[in-house]
Amino acid sequence: MSENKKPTLLIIDGHSLAFRAFYALPVDSFQTRDGQHTNAIHGFVSMLLNLLKNENPTHVAVAFDISRFSFRTREYPEYKGTRGETPSEFIGQIPLLQEVLAAMNIVTITKEDYEADDILATLSVQGTEAGYRVLVVSGDRDAIQLVNDNVTLLYPSRQGVSDLTRYDPAKVQERYGIRPEQYPDVAALVGETSDNLIGVPKVGEKTAVKWLGLYGSLDGILENAENIGGKVGESFREHKENAVRNRRLNHLVTDVELPFTVQQLERKPINEEGVREMFARLEFRTLLDRVFKLEGITGSAEPEAPAVEAPAAPAIQELLDEELGAWLARNSAAHPGGLALQFELHDGLPVAIGIASASESTLLAWHAGSADYAPFEAWLAGESPKIIHDAKPVLKALAHAQLPIGGLQTDTLIAGWILRPASPDKTLGELVTRYLDEHMPVADPNQLVPEDNADNPALQAWYVARVAAAQIAILDEGSASVLRDIEIPSTPILAQMEEYGVAVNHGELAALSAQLGTTAADLAERAYAEIGREVNLGSPKQLQEVLFDQLGMPKTRANKSGYSTDASSLADLQAKSPHPFLGLLLEHRDATKLRQIVETLDKAIAPDHRVHTTYIQTGTSTGRLSSADPNLQNIPVRSAEGRHIRAAFQVGEGFESLLTADYSQIEMRIMAHLSGDEGLIEAFRTGEDLHRFVGARIFGVEPAEVSNEMRTKVKAMSYGLAYGLSAFGLSKQLRIDTGEAKKLMSDYFERFGAVRDYLRDVVEQAKIDGYTTTIFGRRRLFPDLASPNRVLRDNAARAALNAPIQGSAADIMKIAMINVAADMREAQLESRMLLQVHDELIFEVATGEAEALEKIVRERMAGAAELTVPLEVQVGHGSNWDEAAH
Repeated sequence: MSENKKPTLLIIDGHSLAFRAFYALPVDSFQTRDGQHTNAIHGFVSMLLNLLKNENPTHVAVAFDISRFSFRTREYPEYKGTRGETPSEFIGQIPLLQEVLAAMNIVTITKEDYEADDILATLSVQGTEAGYRVLVVSGDRDAIQLVNDNVTLLYPSRQGVSDLTRYDPAKVQERYGIRPEQYPDVAALVGETSDNLIGVPKVGEKTAVKWLGLYGSLDGILENAENIGGKVGESFREHKENAVRNRRLNHLVTDVELPFTVQQLERKPINEEGVREMFARLEFRTLLDRVFKLEGITGSAEPEAPAVEAPAAPAIQELLDEELGAWLARNSAAHPGGLALQFELHDGLPVAIGIASASESTLLAWHAGSADYAPFEAWLAGESPKIIHDAKPVLKALAHAQLPIGGLQTDTLIAGWILRPASPDKTLGELVTRYLDEHMPVADPNQLVPEDNADNPALQAWYVARVAAAQIAILDEGSASVLRDIEIPSTPILAQMEEYGVAVNHGELAALSAQLGTTAADLAERAYAEIGREVNLGSPKQLQEVLFDQLGMPKTRANKSGYSTDASSLADLQAKSPHPFLGLLLEHRDATKLRQIVETLDKAIAPDHRVHTTYIQTGTSTGRLSSADPNLQNIPVRSAEGRHIRAAFQVGEGFESLLTADYSQIEMRIMAHLSGDEGLIEAFRTGEDLHRFVGARIFGVEPAEVSNEMRTKVKAMSYGLAYGLSAFGLSKQLRIDTGEAKKLMSDYFERFGAVRDYLRDVVEQAKIDGYTTTIFGRRRLFPDLASPNRVLRDNAARAALNAPIQGSAADIMKIAMINVAADMREAQLESRMLLQVHDELIFEVATGEAEALEKIVRERMAGAAELTVPLEVQVGHGSNWDEAAH
């Protein structure tokens, strides 16, 4: 029978290929709304569809391991013992993959006490004997031994699964210099790290292949062991049992008793309903289209666009001196949108730099002081447009290397966040998958010396250039303006602020930590006295027993472990049914939490006696900055303990004071502007206390007659409305009944109807558009506004209410920072912008510059946006953050 007429048996190592797919595709980019990771399934199914289309097999099966244990581990318990724990994100994907395969009517096979490789080996022999052309798909090199004139191995040539190398006997001979059946002998001699099979010391692949050429097989080598000279021969004679054991273990079993014959693996039509159901669960719309197209089924979600073959990466050039200068000049002129840069950093300094356009790339093995790279350094410092992925750490590294950079045009990480603020892609590989529909090569973490070019900065820069072009093409005008005029200019300012850090007094923090520790211990002892015994105040289970069983207090909301003991639930419980133990418990929690904040700050003090936080520019969906290592956004503002913490932030050596400046009620001012409510606008324009002004309107009294209780209610109402606060939520916050809260809201809207209309219109417009927009054009997507799930829909509506307000506040703060920094540079001030915390900026004032700095800060912060109400800025000076408060 000719090869063309032979039936084709396609057999796949399920675990091997799924695991490779898991590492090839970004975890966070493949996740269902309920949190199930699906990257391994998606990558596997995509590969399978390519195989079914390209190879057109008549018979198909996928083999899976049941566990890590088999007859091999019984003989050698250390077998595969070095493999790490399975990633939590991978766990659970294999059963779902098996369900997908069942829906596609593809047989899956497992066998107790054997590995998937043994199943493949058995099927390959049975298929050959039955006259089939056999294709084995596996990422395990042990499968090379199965190759013969009728069996071809399709082996992933990179970390992913999209590129399969075909190993027939000729290809094995070309790659390894041996016949396929000799490969297990090579592996036995050399050893296999992934399986924890220790080979013969000093014997590498070249030596093993040489010996096999001389003696034919491992048995032949053993017979001639005494004839092998040198230290390698001595090592072999001393450790030959390793090779014997390895050869015994890496031999694949070819006669496993299986529940299916080869004939029963015939490819069948898919279960259309089952595939629809599974792919809907996994949210695989595009893959569903591909499955239906392959099966010739009409009625899929959308017609699939013709497949576009990914372009080949350009050859990487290595240029120096005049040639490098000419290359930069030519490519800069040809690509006015900018060239992409990718840096390999080591110890905070660049050690290799890739530069690329969409069609060319070059690699610089840069080192300081070399005249060979002078043209690059001149180009880098100039204003030629440049594109970087995750630019902030690069800017810091360049500053350390004393390499000026100008012309930063875009940052693909930030652009990706602007396009998808609620779930931004975190890596370049994820961006490549999303915007190019390609899989960027990823270096195999198990290879100390990578076989491919995956880690090459020039290759990565080529991907950066192409991703940037794809992002820019789909950015709307408002989002492009936010990227160009707000986010990119903010990046170097944030990098510089991180480098500056802020002086923090270790002694102050240590004393406060000790004080809080004493307070917490005292509160714990008093709490124990109330119940007559000691318990773990951090244990929800023990607290449930004390509160609800011993003290018989009313039950809080139910959860998986019984009843909630979180802060909100216990605060409500204390308000409704106060008890001394519960009051002491809440105070103990506050003291413990504050002490943790203090200790985290103390540990973060660097050798220069300063704390250097990291600003996360892409950390929120509203545009606000967040900070980490340590988090400076969680320091209490109003409590006495919070003031003590802030007092530890002090003016650094060589400076005369700290200056703090913050916006007063910026979100309420933005709401007045966006809503156009004449009442709110009047309050801000007259300079009266906002909450007393509003209270006077609601309660029908003069502003002077607004009591503190009235003012508190109005303040909670004003801010709560901007966050979608319901009457029930307001009642809980103010400890009033729901009826009173509803009347308060009704009275508020009666006097300030434009606020109600604005908030209602924001949500309605977002339902139409699918997003909200800030004053400056920043978009936030809200797909859940169209969700059939009411909880998701209501949560999205509440978030949509506030997004334009909070997002506009974030934009205004960043614009203020950009303009203040520019004026400070122009005035050549030595003062430094150190911190941005919520609506506040903190500066370190150089000697004699206080007046000039304050003038710049006041003018630039107040003028950061043109609103219908004034932006009020409060400024203070002092030797520490607390003293400088206003």
